Amino acid sequence: MLTIWGRKTSSNVQALMWCVGELDLPYRRHDLGHHFGGLDIDTFKQLNPNQTIPVLQDGDTPPIWETGAILRYLAAQYGEGTFWPQDPVQRAEVDMWAEWAKINVAMTFTVPVFWRVMRTAPSARDETAISAAASALESRLTIADSKLAQSQFISGPDLTLADIQLGHILFRYYDIGIPRAPLKHIRRYYDDLSQRRAFQEHVMISYDDLKVT
Repeated sequence: MLTIWGRKTSSNVQALMWCVGELDLPYRRHDLGHHFGGLDIDTFKQLNPNQTIPVLQDGDTPPIWETGAILRYLAAQYGEGTFWPQDPVQRAEVDMWAEWAKINVAMTFTVPVFWRVMRTAPSARDETAISAAASALESRLTIADSKLAQSQFISGPDLTLADIQLGHILFRYYDIGIPRAPLKHIRRYYDDLSQRRAFQEHVMISYDDLKVT
């Protein structure tokens, strides 16, 4: 049984939970962070001295923190076939796109765009900065759009760990009020992901409690 610490509205927790859902793994999750608090209590500090979410513990194994490390653990331990290939060259292809998505999409979206739009009061928003950040994000997404013109998923014909890192951002990207270029292959990709049960359950959820008015 997996034990997971982290609120469901955290984008990093959503990536983890979507992965858990795709792998159909049993779990229990504890809400921590944001208005739930709990990150500064001693018991959680013992799990993760950084006091960040998510944290995962698989049975009696030591706790794992850092989303990328958690996802790779789950993929290696429970993923089969193409999700996390055994062949080193094929695995490196998946890992390359997973790392790219984390650095070039997730980190370029969450704080520079999403936080400036949804976690900043309208009167305090810097629209120029938001526009510039959205444009920078778009330049990265153009790379993915070109790749997705050639394959159904970001690293080939099958869903892999790389799609978890890239795809979990897209629900909020398409949901918030920002200008977006018509990246048709990204849009097709998102529409396909939005039909997946695990994506609907763990990613396509309300983030109203994060909004600042």
